[in-house]
Amino acid sequence: TTNNYIIDPVGAMLSECELIKRKPFLVNELEPQYLLHDRRKVYEHLEKYGIPVPNYALVNREYPYQELDHFIEQEDFVEIHGKRFLKPFVEKPANGDDHRIMIYYPNSAGGGMKELFRKVGNRSSEFHPDVRRVRREGSYIYEEFMPTGGTDVKVYTVGPGYAHAEARKSPVVDGVVMRNPDGKEVRYPVLLTPMEKQMARDVCNAFRQMVCGFDLLRCDGRSYVCDVNGWSFVKNSYKYYDDAACIMRKIFLDAKAPHLSSTIPPTLPWKSKAPEGLTRQGSGIIGTFGQSEELRCVVVVIRHGDRTPKQKVKLKVTEEKLLNLMLKYNGGKPRAETKLKSAVQLQDLLDATRQLVPPTRSGQESDSDAEDLEHIEKLRQVKAVLEEGGHFSGIYRKVQLKPLKWIKVPEHNGDGEEDRPIEALMILKYGGVLTHAGRKQAEELGRFFRNNIYPGEGTGLLRLHSTYRHDLKIYSSDEGRVQMSAAAFAKGLLDLEGQLTPILVSLVSKDSSMLDGLEDASIEMDEAKARLHEIIISNAKAKNTNGSVEFPWMVDGAGLPPNASELLPKMGVLSYGVRDLRTFILRCN
Repeated sequence: TTNNYIIDPVGAMLSECELIKRKPFLVNELEPQYLLHDRRKVYEHLEKYGIPVPNYALVNREYPYQELDHFIEQEDFVEIHGKRFLKPFVEKPANGDDHRIMIYYPNSAGGGMKELFRKVGNRSSEFHPDVRRVRREGSYIYEEFMPTGGTDVKVYTVGPGYAHAEARKSPVVDGVVMRNPDGKEVRYPVLLTPMEKQMARDVCNAFRQMVCGFDLLRCDGRSYVCDVNGWSFVKNSYKYYDDAACIMRKIFLDAKAPHLSSTIPPTLPWKSKAPEGLTRQGSGIIGTFGQSEELRCVVVVIRHGDRTPKQKVKLKVTEEKLLNLMLKYNGGKPRAETKLKSAVQLQDLLDATRQLVPPTRSGQESDSDAEDLEHIEKLRQVKAVLEEGGHFSGIYRKVQLKPLKWIKVPEHNGDGEEDRPIEALMILKYGGVLTHAGRKQAEELGRFFRNNIYPGEGTGLLRLHSTYRHDLKIYSSDEGRVQMSAAAFAKGLLDLEGQLTPILVSLVSKDSSMLDGLEDASIEMDEAKARLHEIIISNAKAKNTNGSVEFPWMVDGAGLPPNASELLPKMGVLSYGVRDLRTFILRCN
């Protein structure tokens, strides 16, 4: 910019001839800046230069709500040109100036949508639990959601040889902007890997923007560029501005006065000498034997919170619809069991069950075989459980189908015989839902853990710093109550706000193999269950033997009445009665 003209890449621009005539030095070239206003062109340009981007697909519409044959939306995924994106996925407007970005969550995590927008006060996103359908009024980019541990990395280049990176709390977690006493968003410097430094150089060169900002996603040990902002600079860093001043001065002199470039020192005058007596303190402490000790990690194992009772329905099925459904989801293997958990799978089972269950109980049912009547009642109970709630928004229902009997049938091509299941065991498991008290317990435990394990840290654990949040990993089994307990614990540990679904998807890694190591522990588990069962239902009194107590929790003063051993069996009988009553109500419906 000069007093005579202003370069405006999106408005009235200086004529090309006059621009060539004046021969200004362009820090950021103008033509590539048009690309930054269209996210589709940004991604195309990044791929052209071999810069990693998230897995994505384009939906281009010529007019609002245009129906497209290549775009399919189902309950838990969208499919574009045959490319399927399972929830959670990200929906970005093609228009780079539209900052309303949506994240759609799967029903297995509770469903809903998170809307990201430019910061308004202390908010940068809002969760909408009832929104489940994608937008159709324009053109959008759909891409995989990449769990980044709740952090975003912003990278700022000053020429291709310099990159400054900062991390902030991701808006996808709870949408609350962390601000310092001056009102600025809290960010902390992070170190870039050699690969990320090369990506910064490539972005700078690809878009021919020396002063450039872009967003980096770190996921599963790899990094991806998800947005390029063009002219951007760090908001609050003296070091960045000192470095930028030296680099820009060098660039200008090399371009317009190379004879002066070598005569001017590369550093600022007041930065030429390092302060004396300043040493970097290590994180180690002196141990007993004079050796430096360092805390490598903190590992916490936590049980899920309070839950509702788990329920189970077992029945043998011979209906062809159900057997075909089992083969559909186990890859056509006649002797392999199938687990149905997703909304699509459970909906298929519900549709099949509805066709098999009579709509009403006819008067002739009393004359039918007792086993057939019981079978129909169990199918009706399965149907009632699957229909409960109106949609599969929870993560607390699953069905197992285990083949029991097979027959030999000719293969489709006529070259021999193959197994065909004729009977399977269906097991419907439901309930075990984390209660409100359970969520509160997990959240309070996370807060208690932070305040007691790190008493001297102040807000240290909450800060977005590579030594904490970048290294914080939360794993959960695939049980719904365990996932929600992990999300609630993370909410208390990191002092987050809002609902658990975005926290669960952003911070908790689901690993179904976490319990695989317990396969050989079944004998010990059965013995422990038998012992607990004996203690609960027995009429034994607490007995003192040589000063020891056989049942210490039954001792007077431990919070239980003196006749607890008599009450516990009654409580067991009562719980069975409640279960039977609920089963009766489901059957009546």
